[in-house]
Amino acid sequence: MPTAIAVTSSDLVLPPLDRQTPPAVVQPQDTLEDSLLGMHALVEQHGYLVALYSSSGDRTAAQRLHTVRSVLESDRIALVDVDLPPLGLALLSQQLRQLSACDFSPGVLASSARLLAHYIYSGALLGSVAKLDRVPVSLKSHAKSWMPGAQFAVLANPRPQLVRVGEGDLTGPEFGTRLLVATGQAPSDWVTSTLAPAWQVQGVANVPLPDGSARWWGTGKLVEFTAGLYDVSVLHQLVSSVRRERCHWCGLELIGDRCGFCAAPLTDLPPPPSAAPTAAAVRALPRGAT
Repeated sequence: MPTAIAVTSSDLVLPPLDRQTPPAVVQPQDTLEDSLLGMHALVEQHGYLVALYSSSGDRTAAQRLHTVRSVLESDRIALVDVDLPPLGLALLSQQLRQLSACDFSPGVLASSARLLAHYIYSGALLGSVAKLDRVPVSLKSHAKSWMPGAQFAVLANPRPQLVRVGEGDLTGPEFGTRLLVATGQAPSDWVTSTLAPAWQVQGVANVPLPDGSARWWGTGKLVEFTAGLYDVSVLHQLVSSVRRERCHWCGLELIGDRCGFCAAPLTDLPPPPSAAPTAAAVRALPRGAT
């Protein structure tokens, strides 16, 4: 069985792109007892579990995950915190589900989450930035947000950026992506009619707005969007291009600078520059892959 991929709420589960993509599981459950039983069953069935949660989201869910892992005393549960908006986190979960059906070991799969997150472009079209605290907002933008009809395009990942619609452009990916769009209380076609062509996306899919999006972005008047790699062969190529190490603490394979399961840092010398994929390497990946 492939490594199980879990998220903290059902609204972060995107539909599979193909029949090979395993379903996501939701942890924690309603009660601590249900969470313990559910997590134990998943580990017994799949061998390993990778649970994603937002480092800036619901702390209750994060605390529950850590409590469950502590009670179970299991070294086969990876808790990976990621600083992404809700829709970006949902996309990352979908990508890991795709890769879980490949030949990657649980350690590589868990530690690849941060690598993949670097290539996810997450943002939103907002009717107000008055309560936005995830991205730096200037006093001028704060003042303009009170003007009737004002709209702001905001990018939270991989690099924060904020522009008023019509006065600037968001920096998009330089490689082929698929765009996910989730509309809140302020529907607008700017994302699909302007942003999508500018970013040269290879497809657009409308999905439900995650429950935590309004809280994350500081307003319910938003259209959240996320662009990222979607072809499993390209994802596989990206992760495979990074040098693998062996965790000195738990013995699992890893990529990057720390283990996804025990969080132990890599103590060896850093890999040479050619061992990690660069933005140029990702741009070289085929745009037309399907």
